[in-house]
Amino acid sequence: MNEVNLLPGTSISGNLFLAPMAGYTDFVFRSLCAEFGADLCYTEMVSCEGLARLNKKTAELMKSGSAEKQRGIQLFGVNPDSCFEAAKNAAALNPNIIDFNCGCPVPKVVKTGAGAALMRNLKLLKELVAALKAGTEAAGKKIPISVKIRAGWNAEEINAPETAAAAVEAGAAIIGIHGRTRAQGYSGTADLEIIRNVKKAVSVPVIGSGDLFSPLDIKRMLEETGVDAVMIARGAVGNPQIFIQTKEFLSTGEIRTVFGDAEKLQTARRHLHASVAAFGERRACKEIRKHLCAYSKGIRNGTVLRNRIVHCSTLTEYEEAFSDFFQSEGIESLPIDFHL
Repeated sequence: MNEVNLLPGTSISGNLFLAPMAGYTDFVFRSLCAEFGADLCYTEMVSCEGLARLNKKTAELMKSGSAEKQRGIQLFGVNPDSCFEAAKNAAALNPNIIDFNCGCPVPKVVKTGAGAALMRNLKLLKELVAALKAGTEAAGKKIPISVKIRAGWNAEEINAPETAAAAVEAGAAIIGIHGRTRAQGYSGTADLEIIRNVKKAVSVPVIGSGDLFSPLDIKRMLEETGVDAVMIARGAVGNPQIFIQTKEFLSTGEIRTVFGDAEKLQTARRHLHASVAAFGERRACKEIRKHLCAYSKGIRNGTVLRNRIVHCSTLTEYEEAFSDFFQSEGIESLPIDFHL
């Protein structure tokens, strides 16, 4: 198994990570991905302001799934004092990595000066990274700080290598790079050359991200950029089996574990039931819809199931939708083991 070496005496086992995704990577989904082979899973973005105040909702975002063996807590913010306190509080939970988001393109984050906006303010970025590092040290913990960035602000402002170098100078032990600019959002394609240039610019491990939807995509990024690890984001939504299939492909050149329609939908039902158990029926049935729609993509007559799913709001309604679909497609419905 590949290992990513970080601070002296600290490392991550494996190099296939589940990327942080707001609204998606709750502890149920992270645990499911870990079960399917994700080596490390990141939380959703956690506000440094909220974590510094030990906000109850913020604490829930950092809850660990039962199958997670290694995890990263992702933070965002713009105030050094809040970053210090947030890192100190996050360190108490003993994550393998504390990640700092300097790449989020979402307007409501950027307009506060956080996320990708920090790539236009390297002085502040360095202050924040230093504060995070100091916070972990104040907690008496040896936890690496990683910094996640994008290619740049737009096509005219490509500064990922410079941003990465600044972050490392301030104390970052690992860099994550998504090969799109802030202006691109999630459109267009990720630029592997930019990722390769970031890898050349720094001496610490680099994690590549962007357009990783298949084992072949992941192999290509690893080989063409030289990154030490990859972060799989949208490619894992509705497809947590991508981790085990990628491990097989990287080690043997073949994908031996094939998931048919029945297996994919059984996983979807497990995800549904585990979410209801974790968050309550009302909340879970609202938030799970996007995941269930993703599971149905690529399966035979999946559109029929999606058309039912988008109108479901209770566990009974979801189960009836699955039952009717299974019957129409001749798929065997099995009992659910939803412990995650």
